[in-house]
Amino acid sequence: MSTSDPYSDIMRLLTGYRISQAIHVAATLGVADLLKDGPRTTDALAASTNTDPRTLYRLLRALAAAGVSHEETGRQFSLAPMGEYLRMDAPHSVGPFAAFIARPYVWEPWGQLLHSVRTGKNAFHHVHGVSSWDYQLQHPEEGAIFARGMTGFSIGNIEAIVRAYDFSSFACIVDVGGGEGTQLAAILARHPAMRGILFDQPETVTRAQHVLAAAGVNERCDAVGGSFFETVPGGGDAYLLKFILHDWDDAASLAILRNCRKACGPKAKLLVVEQLIASPNEGLATKLTDLQMLVGPGGEERTEGEFATLFAAAGFRLEKTIVATTGVNILECQPA
Repeated sequence: MSTSDPYSDIMRLLTGYRISQAIHVAATLGVADLLKDGPRTTDALAASTNTDPRTLYRLLRALAAAGVSHEETGRQFSLAPMGEYLRMDAPHSVGPFAAFIARPYVWEPWGQLLHSVRTGKNAFHHVHGVSSWDYQLQHPEEGAIFARGMTGFSIGNIEAIVRAYDFSSFACIVDVGGGEGTQLAAILARHPAMRGILFDQPETVTRAQHVLAAAGVNERCDAVGGSFFETVPGGGDAYLLKFILHDWDDAASLAILRNCRKACGPKAKLLVVEQLIASPNEGLATKLTDLQMLVGPGGEERTEGEFATLFAAAGFRLEKTIVATTGVNILECQPA
């Protein structure tokens, strides 16, 4: 961000919610998928999305000014390079994440950030009366959108993790809270002799079957339903926790880690994939995600030192930290 015009900079930050909502609406309507074959008029797009032509035009011209789409003559629009990432069939698509991140139930707790800052308590529970996890269980359609969003969020770093870390020494890897299995499928596909165990809530691992089958690894991967607050499957020589601990406070994270410690043998490795809080005045993206954890699930992002302390309390020792890609770190631990 430029510092040559501080007033313009602060105004751009202050009004940032408007563009995020505009992108969310376009993703929810599937506009990018309708434009993948070339320009279309707003009348045609409105007919396909069951929207008002005039207001859809107003939305798309704003997105064009932001560089997401491109306005052409005759109220036609095409995709700009950024907009290509909103296509659901695009490599590294952010479409599912865009469709999730500004859902009303996700968006509303941000309006209660002041409550969290004043009280230290979770804004989501303050707004909805239940945790974000219980809300999704009560509203399965939202749980499915969340799962797709998290899969979409992870797609951009799946291959980076596979390239950055040598998984070849493991005979069996347990992906704890592995969602629909996209990361585990990529690891197993790279290592044909390896077996895997995908562990998540029963309704989540049911949705994972098509992911594992599409990757050709379903015969080498067991999908197990359960709660990592109760137990974690044994038998692995590596346990993977990818973007799990930041969803939870220290007490809950310790419970998850201690169950992993009970499950793993003395020579097993724990691999924790997380963002790390950067030095002062740096790392805006992670520090904003930290606020998302505050108002959403009630967790937090952590520094490397804070993770080391957490691991030690659970019976692990942090051995090394590997940077997979921007904002994605692999923290390798061993039983202490």
